[in-house]
Amino acid sequence: MALAEENLTEGLEYDLKYLKLLSNQYPTIAEACTEIINLQAILNLPKGTEHFLTDIHGEYEPFIHVLKNASGVIKRKINDIFGNSLRKKDIKSLATLIYYPEQKLELMLKDESNIEDWYKITLYRLIEICRYVSSKYTRSKVRKALPKDFAYIIEELLHEQPDRLDKEEYYSEIIMTIIRIGRANEFITAISKLIQRLVVDRLHIVGDIFDRGPGADIVMDTLMNYHSVDIQWGNHDILWMGAAAGSEACIATVLRICARYANLDTIEDGYGINLLPLATFALEFYKNDDCLNFKPKIESDKNYSEKDIKLIAQMHKAIAIIQFKLEGEIIKRRSHFNMEDRLLLEKINYGEGTIDLEGKNYKLKDIHFPTIDPKNPYELTIEERELMEKLKSSFLNSEKLQKHISFLFAKGSMYLNYNSNLLYHGCIPLNEDGSLKKVKIGATGREYKGKELLDRFEILAREGYFYKNNPEAKLYGMDVIWYLWTGTDSPLFGKNKMTTFERYFIAEEETHVEKKNPYFKYRDDEKMCASILKEFGLNPESAHIINGHIPVKSKKGESPIKAKGKLLVIDGGFSRAYQGQTGIAGYTLIYNSYGLVLVSHEPFESTQKAIEEEKDILSTTVVLEQEVERKRVGDTDIGIELKQQIRALEMLLEAYRKGLIKEQR
Repeated sequence: MALAEENLTEGLEYDLKYLKLLSNQYPTIAEACTEIINLQAILNLPKGTEHFLTDIHGEYEPFIHVLKNASGVIKRKINDIFGNSLRKKDIKSLATLIYYPEQKLELMLKDESNIEDWYKITLYRLIEICRYVSSKYTRSKVRKALPKDFAYIIEELLHEQPDRLDKEEYYSEIIMTIIRIGRANEFITAISKLIQRLVVDRLHIVGDIFDRGPGADIVMDTLMNYHSVDIQWGNHDILWMGAAAGSEACIATVLRICARYANLDTIEDGYGINLLPLATFALEFYKNDDCLNFKPKIESDKNYSEKDIKLIAQMHKAIAIIQFKLEGEIIKRRSHFNMEDRLLLEKINYGEGTIDLEGKNYKLKDIHFPTIDPKNPYELTIEERELMEKLKSSFLNSEKLQKHISFLFAKGSMYLNYNSNLLYHGCIPLNEDGSLKKVKIGATGREYKGKELLDRFEILAREGYFYKNNPEAKLYGMDVIWYLWTGTDSPLFGKNKMTTFERYFIAEEETHVEKKNPYFKYRDDEKMCASILKEFGLNPESAHIINGHIPVKSKKGESPIKAKGKLLVIDGGFSRAYQGQTGIAGYTLIYNSYGLVLVSHEPFESTQKAIEEEKDILSTTVVLEQEVERKRVGDTDIGIELKQQIRALEMLLEAYRKGLIKEQR
């Protein structure tokens, strides 16, 4: 054994208590040896395939389709196996069957004259595909993924060799029996979903699940049922997390954005939050106001009547005014946020209908403010206070919302180091010279920067949600969550200000400008990327930064590849709101054992057309990096953990052999 005797003895003395606990799991030398052999073998398997997606923004249909087709990987696997023996039409149909087995089976069987033959051919093909995509995993890992009802049968079929004469009849009889007893549909569904699962080993969501699109709640349900996922919080996610925690400013902002995009169904139907109090309030105070500047942006296919649009606009304006008031309360309460420049309600001349910004006077587009007291503009009226209490209660008591946000805290973080990739949604705050910016947090004025800053923000965000028995700490945590949504030095926002008020009330576009953090000026600089990677403990020679947040304007020639491949921006426009800017409909970054691949997606028409007309998302693939030697599990973070386990087991073996621990026979 290649372990130094003196080091081993020292380690045994130090870890004897741990080794005694480990011996309960591996009570004999034989069992410890078997596990060492098993783990050592796993280290030499190809690394699992990771998929990275970002900025989904509630667009659940294209998102779910991308998960089902594994960003085009499943069709490529079918081509690998059957490209020379099947027509393109048949490959297309087989791929669609794997994506949507239940729905597609119903349609396909209507057109089949010999159903038994079709079943037999299809089952053989699906088994062959499943065998191909499972080949890089251990039997144990595949076994854990198997559907319960067909676990034994699928395992037999996957590991059988049908070309062997002594087992050919056995193999064929399993297939024929599945068909004869009427379980073919269920088996096809089960094995199709298994293929979907095995093609992607781990899914990374680099922020912004919520807002704009119509089904953030459906996206969250999908992620909660996904086999392996992590999430890096985006600014829109943190906003919803603050709302679920009870931050009234976050609640008002969530409702304002939903009203702006005519997406109130997510609130009412998705999360069961009652908006009748807001509608009643809006009708009372804005009944004679057309609220033209607050007409919703309707990007879905849903048709609204003029009456509905007017009501949404009135609700939109009502909650926007409340939002500005609530934000003012936070800014005044937390002077160290340095956001006094956003106290705009007090800069309005209500008699003249103008506002003074940075020494310049602007005429307001809308001067109807029935709930603002010019002498105390940030004070909520009695009616506004009652409304917010009702809305807050609805958010806090939405079982589904709380379940989703708890999942975001459990699976999410401000950033993630994973297999030499640094994932974060927005930016790392920098100074104008490209150095890490120090940011004051807390009344003490302590400064944080870089990794330490993100770590501190994450702790405070968790306190804002979980510290129910410490009101002061919870309130500060909720205020920090709001700051992460919109604050000048928020790594999730990355701009000097959010000009929401100006866009609603001032025509001059010079007031709408939001200056980006210097990070975005330097993100094509290799030295800057290297310094950030070092800050987070990664090797700049082999590591990458993966971002979302700012849509890549592909149609204008902008590349998602920055700093010669050190930084990758993969926000390609899942949200319809951004597709006019990007020219595409999203990216998937794929990291498999052969290297990094970037896939760009064309717009997705609908799930119905995908099933009925077999209209898949058209995707373009670009190989970013190709490994000279195929990456193995031993080269990954999991590999590091397995090597540590092997080391511990080797120490346990020595303890058994030296008699420090007795075998349990």
